[in-house]
Amino acid sequence: MPIFSSMISWLMKKRVHQIELFMKYPHDVQTEWLRRLITAARDTEWGRQYGYKSINNWNDFRNRVPVNDYEALKPWIDRLRNGEQNLLWNTEIKWFAKSSGTTSDKSKFIPVSYESLEECHFKGGKDLLSIYCNNHPDTHIFDGRSLAMGGSHTIREVNNESYYDGDLSAILMQNLPFWAEFLRTPQLSVALMNEWESKIEMMAKVTSQEDVTNISGVPSWTLLLIKKVLEITGKSDLSEVWPNLELFFHGGVNFAPYRDQFHSLISSPNMNYVETYNASEGFFGIQDQPKSESMLLMLDYGIYYEFMPLEELGSDNPKVLSLDQVETGRNYALIISTNAGLWRYMIGDTVMFTELFPYRIRITGRTKNFINAFGEELIIDNAENALTIACRKCHALISEYTAAPIYSSDHLAGAHEWAIEFETPPQNLEYFTETFDNALKSLNSDYEAKRYHSMILREPIIHSVRTGTFYTWLKQRGKLGGQHKVPRLSNDRKYIDDVLHIAKTD
Repeated sequence: MPIFSSMISWLMKKRVHQIELFMKYPHDVQTEWLRRLITAARDTEWGRQYGYKSINNWNDFRNRVPVNDYEALKPWIDRLRNGEQNLLWNTEIKWFAKSSGTTSDKSKFIPVSYESLEECHFKGGKDLLSIYCNNHPDTHIFDGRSLAMGGSHTIREVNNESYYDGDLSAILMQNLPFWAEFLRTPQLSVALMNEWESKIEMMAKVTSQEDVTNISGVPSWTLLLIKKVLEITGKSDLSEVWPNLELFFHGGVNFAPYRDQFHSLISSPNMNYVETYNASEGFFGIQDQPKSESMLLMLDYGIYYEFMPLEELGSDNPKVLSLDQVETGRNYALIISTNAGLWRYMIGDTVMFTELFPYRIRITGRTKNFINAFGEELIIDNAENALTIACRKCHALISEYTAAPIYSSDHLAGAHEWAIEFETPPQNLEYFTETFDNALKSLNSDYEAKRYHSMILREPIIHSVRTGTFYTWLKQRGKLGGQHKVPRLSNDRKYIDDVLHIAKTD
């Protein structure tokens, strides 16, 4: 294994030179990818409809092709799922990454082509390791097993052909190269189990006997597995179960609310945490600097990027920017065109650039996952930073939360109502609420203005709900699993009313 580890580390480091090239020539790389994407799709039904053969540059592209959300592409994707081909992309598409999103009850099915698997998702996975090995030349992650929190998939038969729907993680696991499968745990039969509670139990039993050196997954579901492993082994520290554990690749949700919980369960001073931006639609970013929480925007994965300033959302003719037009410190809705046939697709995430040379970003929230009931424009980035501040001052830990507005009445100003499941509750919830409120004021000037003398917004209302409330809520909705996330902020009360009802009745 040490020799095998050294060979893989050497191969991974060779990729670093290519990464440095797109960091040095970002606009050339993006222009070339746009050309290649348009060329590949020019004879598809979509390409013919929008005249791809005569598109010569980005100006032609943006003037001819509209910005699309999932609903706009859904008729095309439905046809793909019914067996038609050469619609959005020029190669066969038989895999569809199932994504529930965070603001809709309906599942989305994102087409996954061979090119997007190889040139985007798998390339991103290898780059994760390349960057990590480059930053930590003495790493021993290849001397043990890699543990990934995967989902599940189903097989559909259409006209005697097999089509696959499932979590992106399941699709990736099913198609892993042999060398990655050699290093992974548990076996596929366990990793792809459909019933989530049984899978957690079985994964914990199997992996607790292995020498796990690295984990990847969504923080909330990974924590569930870690606690089950500790319960089965009777240990209080994961470092006692996996003494060689050194790395957690995390993504899907903001890590900040979970950081202290991981530190409390993994005491090893050699533990490292690396954030990734890997969605069903593509692999977009990697935290390449250990001391910075920003992520390097990956520019050579078969994705062409565009960015819409948030103030343009909802406009009939929105202004959209190319990479060379963005600024630091502004929130943008991310728009992508990909080698799986997603064209000018607004994925629903908002990002902010922290650097422009090279291009590094932070995820700041969702285009539809915020509270703006009173003009306060509260985004997830504000909420999670404020919760982090309040938790540190009050020595508390949070597992999950959701929030929604209470609208004004004749006698009372409006408010934000929060349902929070604490891992470690604050000793004084009133002080926690006051601290949280003050932190929000310091982070969001619009919120601070609306809170002035409680004329428009009064102090937040925070409910500390019992442990397991959000798990029960997800289970009742059939949403257990790594791809399903608790919606954090909403302008309506659909989610929070259901959560509070469970908290009161169970």
